[in-house]
Amino acid sequence: MKKQRRPRVGIALGSGSSRGWAHIGIIQALGGMGIEPEIVCGCSVGAVVGAAYAAGNLARFEEWVRSLNRAGLARFIDVNLSLNGFIDQPRLQRFFDKYVCPGETRFRDLDKTFATVSTDLVTGKEVWFTDEKVLEAVWASMGLPGLFPPIQYRGRWLVDGGLVNPVPVSLCRALGADIVIAVNLNGDVVGKHFVRRESEEDDDLDDEEGMFASFRRTVSAYSQSLFGPPDNTEEPPGLFEAISGSINITQDRITRSRLAGDPPDILLSPKLAHIALMEFYRADEAIAEGRACVERLRPEIEHVLRNALIR
Repeated sequence: MKKQRRPRVGIALGSGSSRGWAHIGIIQALGGMGIEPEIVCGCSVGAVVGAAYAAGNLARFEEWVRSLNRAGLARFIDVNLSLNGFIDQPRLQRFFDKYVCPGETRFRDLDKTFATVSTDLVTGKEVWFTDEKVLEAVWASMGLPGLFPPIQYRGRWLVDGGLVNPVPVSLCRALGADIVIAVNLNGDVVGKHFVRRESEEDDDLDDEEGMFASFRRTVSAYSQSLFGPPDNTEEPPGLFEAISGSINITQDRITRSRLAGDPPDILLSPKLAHIALMEFYRADEAIAEGRACVERLRPEIEHVLRNALIR
């Protein structure tokens, strides 16, 4: 009798900015169930976490993200409005080299099949990265407009993959996954971040955290210099809230459409509405919810995998 091939499991790690740290908890919880995906595909922050996982550096990466606070996050902000983005890329690159994988690492050097998705800014077409240098692919996938400048690669200008394929199930299947576990970070976040919380008041920040407050004030002043102050008594959402809400709506709608056309075998949707777009310092909460999400769906996950082994 011919020996039955074990089904190949792929995981599609979706975009979602700071909510992406939930991917760490999800991967860990799946590992606790004995599930180690052979194929890892990521979009935006999912590409960052996926690269660390595929390179065998997830534990070290987790240690770094758990250490982030507002002061640490402020060090990556470059308040220079002449730039095409607000992120200090050289500083972030050094951290990626240390905690994700060295800059010269290529896809063939990884322990797992890995790929990322990006967007061609000119044509709007989806671009897949499956070879070459890993961190080049990660940068191309995470180019969120307004935060990062577009990345030039082989004559193309590339931006965030979340604009076309926020949860890359199709990429997992194209690489040979028989079972796809998809992680959607944006399922419950639309319209949740228009009110600034009292805990974020600038007066309570120390000097380094004040850098982040200064960044907010600079952008607010820049916005008013372009459009003028509001001409009614009802205060509109701030610039950050408008950007965040717009990104949430866009990615939610695109994700729904893509998942309807190519549904995964298992869909994990951690509850992350309480974490805003740039709150990367809330890693503990995001990771914990990632673990909890897997536990909530454990019966379904076991059922799908058991049936796949029988077929």
